This record gives sequence, structure tokens and C-alpha cells, in this order.
Amino acid sequence: MLREEAGKTIRLALPIIFGELAQMALHIIDSAMVGRVGYKELAAAALVMSVLNIPFVIGIGITIAVSQMVSMAHGRRDSQQVSHYLYNGFWLCAASALLISLGLELGKNVLFHLGQDEEVARLAVPFLQLMGWSVIPMILFMALKQFTDGLEFTRTAMLLSVLALPVNVFINWLLIFGNLGAPRLELVGAGWGTLITRTLIFLVMGAVILTHKTFRRYIAVRGNQWKLKWKTIRELLHIGIPSSLQVGMEAGAFAVSGILIGTISPVAQAAHQIALVCASFTFMVSMGLAQGGSIRTSNAFGRNSWVHINAIGKSTLIMALLYGLFCAISFISLRNVLPFAFNDEQVVVEMAAMLLLFAAIFQISDSTQAIAAGLLRGIKDVKTPTILIAVAYWVVGIPVGCLLAFTFKMGASGIWLGFITGLTLSALFLSLRFLRMTAKKSSF
Repeated sequence: MLREEAGKTIRLALPIIFGELAQMALHIIDSAMVGRVGYKELAAAALVMSVLNIPFVIGIGITIAVSQMVSMAHGRRDSQQVSHYLYNGFWLCAASALLISLGLELGKNVLFHLGQDEEVARLAVPFLQLMGWSVIPMILFMALKQFTDGLEFTRTAMLLSVLALPVNVFINWLLIFGNLGAPRLELVGAGWGTLITRTLIFLVMGAVILTHKTFRRYIAVRGNQWKLKWKTIRELLHIGIPSSLQVGMEAGAFAVSGILIGTISPVAQAAHQIALVCASFTFMVSMGLAQGGSIRTSNAFGRNSWVHINAIGKSTLIMALLYGLFCAISFISLRNVLPFAFNDEQVVVEMAAMLLLFAAIFQISDSTQAIAAGLLRGIKDVKTPTILIAVAYWVVGIPVGCLLAFTFKMGASGIWLGFITGLTLSALFLSLRFLRMTAKKSSF
């Protein structure tokens, strides 16, 4: 039974995984192309992503509520409610995105007050502005993606995300390096590339949902269901806010750590960015499995089928362990090769290779905790997991990292050992909670 459930989850998750990898590839392409301009530009991009990541993933957390509510309504075969959650979820995400972008625009000068290299901070400001405004189309795209994912039509967003890659590369090639008569904008050019690409995929995704026959029945009832209701918004926020806090606390831990590493040196920050981008890329597969498992458990939750939920969860957690082990072996084997894709400064490459060893260690726990959190969201258990994640990252992980980095003078390595500690605790807390809850419920 577990093998059968694993196969179903993989089939659902594969398009999500490819879509997530394509989105992550956009960031890797930006980092690799910006890294060719100079290591300070790469450090500036890392600084912006550290500052941007917290509010951005909070917005993404709000979009998660759309897939959860749509999936539960779909499990009950209620197409009217599916349409209602789409409309209310979209406008909730739009309001969240606008607030995030305005906050980033108004707070852009905080980059000069984080103890960073002055030139790095100066380069980062215009890049932050463009990346901040690109949050709006990206979160709107994610809201629509969560709607289609909740219905288990996961290929639509994947295709758009993959098609966006050559568009982003071409715009970067034009604007970063000034090819074909375009202005050479360097880091700012990468910002424009991201903004334009994200806007295009949002517009196309919206057009597909409004016009394709697959979604026609949900659009056809818009006269009855496309009305904003505070009760529905509260339902979405009940899942969205804890989900935002969960992903925000993890992203926040990495973001704060990145800023702390930036106070050590621009070289350390550039090396940290390389290792983090590599780890983030492999994490996208875990995120795809987490979303696939979450959608399937949410659908089963709508039918109140706890035996099915337990089987889905166990099979997905086993996949998490196996995938994390594969990633760990890959990082150890390729640690001296991967950094050259981003930068050829010897001192940066050597430090990045060392940090990739630490990234290898936490692959298993990172994959497991992400999937366990997704499974718990699928059964609407979000409050206690949020507290457990807060303890793992902010009570233990970050303080341990700071202690090792600055008191014991371990530098960037100390911060990454803090990552390992926090992720491992989070994986243990969340996995045990899901297994205990579902074992108890399925025994009745």
C-alpha cells in the first residue's frame, strides 16, 4: 500500500517539482550571470535575497491556503466552493502582495544599516526596488498556481515556469551585459529580467484559467460565487497565517544568517550565496513532494479518511529520507565543482566548497521537515507546528549558529552548523507529531 501511495504522490508532485525547479532556476541563472560581473554584485544580490526572502515567503504562505481549501472542496466534489475559494483567495493574495511590495519600497534604505560593505549596499538598493515590485506578479501567479494544484491539474503552472526560463535568460543577456544595443545595467538588468518574466507568466496563467475548458465549470459559476466574504477570508487566513509564519520563520532564519555572514566579509557572503542557492535548488524537489503530499492528505481529509491520510504520510516521509540521502551524496561528490558555475574567484570557490559540505549534512532533515509540515497542513494542523518550528529555528538554531560563528570564531561554518541543528529538530518535531496524530485517528 505504501508503494502505491508513493507512486500516486510522485505522479501528482512531479509537475509541481519541475515548476519549482524552473522557478529556482531563474534565481540560479540570475546569480550565475550576475556573478560574471563581479563578486560584489553577487554579494549584493545575496543581500537583497536575504532581506526580500522573509516578506516574500510570507506572501507565498498566504497562497498555500488557496490550494488547501480548494483541495478540500474538491474532495467533497463541491465546484461552487472551489470557485468561491479561488476568487476570495486571489484577492487576499493580491492585497498581501501589494502590502509587501510597498513595505520593501519604503524600507529599501535599511540595506545601509545592516553592517554590510558600503559598496555592496549601494549596489543592492536599486536591485531590491525591482525585486520588490516583482513580488506582486509572482504572488498572483502563485495564487493561481495553488488553485490549479489544489484541483490536481499541476502541469499548467509547470509548463509556464519552464517556458519562462529562456525568456529570463534572454532578457538577462540583453540587460546585464548590454548586448544587441541594450543598455548595460548589470545587477539592475537582472532585476528587470525577473520583473518582466514574472509579469508575463502571471498574465498567461490568468488567461489560461479564464479561457481553458478544463476550468470552465469553475468560471461559469462566477456570478454566484465571485463575491468577497469575510467568513471565507477568515477560513483562508486560518491556514494562511500559520503557513506564512512557518515558511517565514525558516526563510527568516536563513535570511538573518545571510545578513550575519555579510558582516564577516563580502567573500563569505558570496560563498554563502553559492552554497545556499545549490541547497535551495535541491530543496525545491522536497517542496514539490510536500505540496503533493499536502494536497492528497487535504483531499482525504475532506472525505475524513484517516487510514488513507496515514498511508499517504508514511510513504511521503520515506521518500523524503531517501531523497535527502541522495542529495547529501551528490553535494559531497560535487562540492569542488558546483561553485565554479557562479564565480571563479579562488577564495570564494574554496569557501563555498566547504559550506557545501554542511549543506550536504542537512539535506535529509531539510527534506523531512518540509514534507512533514506539508502533511500537517493537509489535515489543518497549523498552530502547534508553527510553535515547534519557532523553537527549532529561533530558540535553538540561530543562537547556536551565532555562538559558534562569533564566540567560537568559526565564521560562516558556525552559522551553517546552526542551520543543521535547527533543521534536525524541526524534522523530528513535525514528523513525530504527524505520525502520532494519524496513527491515533486511523485506529478508530
